[in-house]
Amino acid sequence: MTVPVINALAQQYPYTRITVLSRAWAKPIFKLLPPNVHFLAVDFDGKYKGFSGLNLLCRKLMALRITHVADLHDVLRTKWLRIRLKITGKHVAHINKNRKARKEFIKAADKKAQKTTFAKYAEVFARLGYPIAEEALTKPVHIVEAEASKHPQCIAIAPFAAHTGKIYPLELMEQVVKGLSESEDVQVYLFGAGATESATLEQWEHKYPNVKSLAGKLQNMAEELEVIARCRVMISMDSANMHLASLAGVPVVSVWGATHPLGGFFGYSQDLSDAVQRTDLNCRPCSTYGQKPCIYGDYRCMTGILPQTIITAAKRHLQ
Repeated sequence: MTVPVINALAQQYPYTRITVLSRAWAKPIFKLLPPNVHFLAVDFDGKYKGFSGLNLLCRKLMALRITHVADLHDVLRTKWLRIRLKITGKHVAHINKNRKARKEFIKAADKKAQKTTFAKYAEVFARLGYPIAEEALTKPVHIVEAEASKHPQCIAIAPFAAHTGKIYPLELMEQVVKGLSESEDVQVYLFGAGATESATLEQWEHKYPNVKSLAGKLQNMAEELEVIARCRVMISMDSANMHLASLAGVPVVSVWGATHPLGGFFGYSQDLSDAVQRTDLNCRPCSTYGQKPCIYGDYRCMTGILPQTIITAAKRHLQ
């Protein structure tokens, strides 16, 4: 979710060197941004593990002669880094997650849109003296251009998420895959990771026509972005794939259960009318990240969504 904001920052301040500090898996994405964006991969499980590792990392960062530090994460590691760097005279600012507002949003009967995480990121840069123009934070992002597909109506489907409360039941998602695959002019791409997810997607690929599983077949997220960019639409949970599709300028039919699209984590420049959710339950959202178990045990926020509702929403984006 940091990518569109850093992309806007880099474009608005082309003579400012921006170094993104993160884990190595994110590097292929940031390599797609303007040339003044650089990436520093950090292994927090190896060389930079623990406080001694963080202190070593601080010395490495100081050698880069950085002048400003934007902490977009605000966790124990980044707090320690920014404190150390502030002592050396660096200008430092960090994200305000406003956890109190999140808790109030969960409890509120009338849901009011929360400040987006993208806006919170932009506020950090503004406090450092680098305000980003509002229009730059609202226009769609296209950080990757893909070759035209031989299938003019490609659909991407990413059925998994980190928590059960954010996953549309697989037996119902299979009906979505089946329904969409029945059109001869449609190609369905399935996205997932790990042995269990791959096995499920492979089964769907073999059972239904015009369906291809890409689980374990792509080298990195940059390759995943290239495939997504060929698609007319993506069907996704409240997950990273929703945000990847947003970076490719692809509309997303996002399915929401335990979480809520107005909670601040909706896809960048996505249309709220494409969000599929139940609005007749006073128990949702039950948490910000969807990690809490269902109080009824049946995840009715997801099981109560008909597969045809998702199919219809996706077909609106086809020719």
